[in-house]
Amino acid sequence: MSRNTVAEQLVRTLLAAGVTRVYGVVGDSLNPVVDAVRTTDGIEWVHVRNEETAAFAAAAQAQIDGKLAVCAGSCGPGNTHLVQGLYDAQRSGAPVLALASHIPSPQIGTGYFQETHPERLFGDVTEFRELVSRPDQMPRLARIAVQHALGTPGVAVLVLPGDIAGRKAVGPADTTPVTAGRATAWPSEDDVRELARRINEADTVALFCGAGVRHAHEEVMALAGQVGSPVGHTLRGKEWIQYDNPYDVGMIGLLGYGACYEALKDADLTVLLGCDFPYDEFLPKHNVVQVDHDPRRLGRRVPIRLGVHGDVAATLRALRPAVRRKKDDTFLRDMLRRHERALTRAVDAYTKNIEHHTPIHPEYVASILDSLAPDDTVFTVDTGMNNVWAARYITPNGRRRVIGSFTHGSMANALPHAIGAAYAAPGRKVVSMSGDGGLSMLLGELITVRQHGLPITTVVFNNSSLGMVRLEMMVDGMPAFETDHAPVDYAKVAEAVGMRAIRVEEPQDVREALHEALTANEPVLVDVVTDPNALSVPSRITADQVTGFALSAGRTVLHGGVGSMIDLARSNLRNIPRP
Repeated sequence: MSRNTVAEQLVRTLLAAGVTRVYGVVGDSLNPVVDAVRTTDGIEWVHVRNEETAAFAAAAQAQIDGKLAVCAGSCGPGNTHLVQGLYDAQRSGAPVLALASHIPSPQIGTGYFQETHPERLFGDVTEFRELVSRPDQMPRLARIAVQHALGTPGVAVLVLPGDIAGRKAVGPADTTPVTAGRATAWPSEDDVRELARRINEADTVALFCGAGVRHAHEEVMALAGQVGSPVGHTLRGKEWIQYDNPYDVGMIGLLGYGACYEALKDADLTVLLGCDFPYDEFLPKHNVVQVDHDPRRLGRRVPIRLGVHGDVAATLRALRPAVRRKKDDTFLRDMLRRHERALTRAVDAYTKNIEHHTPIHPEYVASILDSLAPDDTVFTVDTGMNNVWAARYITPNGRRRVIGSFTHGSMANALPHAIGAAYAAPGRKVVSMSGDGGLSMLLGELITVRQHGLPITTVVFNNSSLGMVRLEMMVDGMPAFETDHAPVDYAKVAEAVGMRAIRVEEPQDVREALHEALTANEPVLVDVVTDPNALSVPSRITADQVTGFALSAGRTVLHGGVGSMIDLARSNLRNIPRP
């Protein structure tokens, strides 16, 4: 029976805004909110083992369905656990509302048990973090928080003391419509003319694409064909631009592969499209122009000759009539040949004698996973070497999603992200590409997956090592130290919590195990024992990195392969449309 509390008013307001679940850990100051969820039809509580997971899950859900997602943390430690996942959500542009409960309002400022200062704690995560100190501030503050999260899009934090949540509400819930998304940012005519002039005057042009090309695939391909431009991408841009792309030259950066670096370096003009690539040492420093819907990003990575404020698709549509078709495609063909050669050399690392190589090549596991996973799979990827395997082996097609902590770089994100993805996309296969380091950090979430019966396939790349940290030490000339640990049988751990689990130690068993897991409609963990010596080497190696490897007492470093993308590169080289 409804008691018409502030918590109930809040929950009804969230329900009216399209929220259907709240991720969190129940407890003390959150109890009125949890009870309000229990008694309200149409919304559920998803119990996780750590509030960090709650925030990660909400972030993944929001990135997949584009709607508001909600997580919650109790006062004190519950709030501090939220911070990690909220950083990830904010930097990924995911619309997430965090409900941060607080100590009893009369005790605020007294050094009370579990007291923190949420308004300060979440200061670096969001601009909107407000304390509800009186019942009559609700539901207005809730409505503002919802709209802030959707409108940014990003994180909003609503701080609610437990005693205020349990008081009688003043007035009804807010059921007015909320507005998600944003209007198209059209570039100015002067900027379009200037951009066209620079492209027309350049003999060679390279395009470098980030996640901002999500709705601009057709427009980017049209421009690339018009000016004979190779097209490179960031990791976040990969899923939106690499598929059906005859101009693809891969990625740059520490995870890079192919000829992207050479294309950007050698082009007369580099056009950055919807990207905010942070590793500026890989970017050209001259003759760069940039297009972005967020003017704050223009020129913040490298000096630019022109910054264009506008959505990528809208800008390129306006640009096309003013751009002259280039007749000479020599630069494009040269870069495609370099790209194909780079992939051909690298692919040998996992194709030679793989049926006899133990521990198993992680590249081989990723390539088989790519070939078996359905075309609409949602992959969630742990930070570290799994980022490399996903970048180089998971083939995008316009329907697949690849979710990771690509801008915040937190460990342990893959399984929590998979939980949110499983709720956001119940009819699609969700695969968590987990490193053993990341999985062990939030290992309890296997219980969450089992408890809620989420049909997630968790593939553990189990190398008993923090592979990316090992690589970082080696390129800095240090011996790998404290990066390795004793082997752990994660299949047995999964079985202990009631999950179906498969342990794979021989390469000839990889395909059958992954097929079994991917076709099951239940939680399955595949524990693959992989080679800790299989470390990624960037597409461009500096003299300092070579020196570092020479000085390092680490083991052999193997070049990562590039899976089925080598076929795409060869096809592109043969079938590139003539300008």
